[in-house]
Amino acid sequence: MTVAPKKSRTLRASTLVLAAGLALPLLAQAAEDPAVAQLTQRLMAMQANPDASQLAAFERLQAQQAVADLAKAKRRDLDQARYLAERRVEIAETSVRAALAQREVDQLERTRSELLIEASRRDAQRARQETERLRVQAQIQAEETERLRQSAEQEALARQDAETALTSVAGKQTARLSAAQQSAAKLAREEAELVSGNKLPGSKFDSRGEVFTFNGDAFAAGKGSLSGGAKGQAKALAEYLNIGKKGRVRIEAYDAAAGVGDQRAQALRDALVAAGVSASRLQVAGKKAAATKARSAEVIIAP
Repeated sequence: MTVAPKKSRTLRASTLVLAAGLALPLLAQAAEDPAVAQLTQRLMAMQANPDASQLAAFERLQAQQAVADLAKAKRRDLDQARYLAERRVEIAETSVRAALAQREVDQLERTRSELLIEASRRDAQRARQETERLRVQAQIQAEETERLRQSAEQEALARQDAETALTSVAGKQTARLSAAQQSAAKLAREEAELVSGNKLPGSKFDSRGEVFTFNGDAFAAGKGSLSGGAKGQAKALAEYLNIGKKGRVRIEAYDAAAGVGDQRAQALRDALVAAGVSASRLQVAGKKAAATKARSAEVIIAP
């Protein structure tokens, strides 16, 4: 039971040593290239922050490697190398902020639980005291009973107000975390399109996760093979999946003819695997339903 934590600590220590090794040559290049200096300072600021120094180690390492590539880039590759380095640093910073926000949400949840337990303990104590008081004063007047009822209602309202306030704070923190995650996804999409040289298909977030939709032009009518444009979109999507999305992926394709939906789903799966996505992450399903101009297949990334 102690092997996994030990491996985790070893991996984290190795990552930090490698990050330090990458930072040394960057400092030497900083005087020659202002962009390298600026990006290196941002990386060092993350490392110097005691609250964030252990967070998003992989993303920060990727950013350091990208800045190192920028420092060594030839003139013809300088613009692309600078863009990739800036995106990697932004992704690292966003990942750190997301991790810090998650830490705040966890702390708020713990605080909320402690407050609720304490409130319940006080309620139980008050209830015992009230029971004893009522036992001794069994002949209390009707006016006193009404007063106690009103007091109980006010107490319930106060407890409800406290619960509402806690829920509001937790909701705001959750919204901040969601915004940070969506920002990271946006940067990953931009990087995937830049690296692949192709545009991603349209996407949205719903209860299933992040959904990419291939339109009716992705396949010829009644056929199961991808069009040239759809192959380019699949290449960009594969790059996106390999950059930051590590969850399972479900591919659903549609056609009114029996079996064509399965062929389309399999063709899209093969294109993603050929572009570097692990086959073990992909599930396929053909749907016997009419494809439309707006949708012939969907790729669903689990949240």
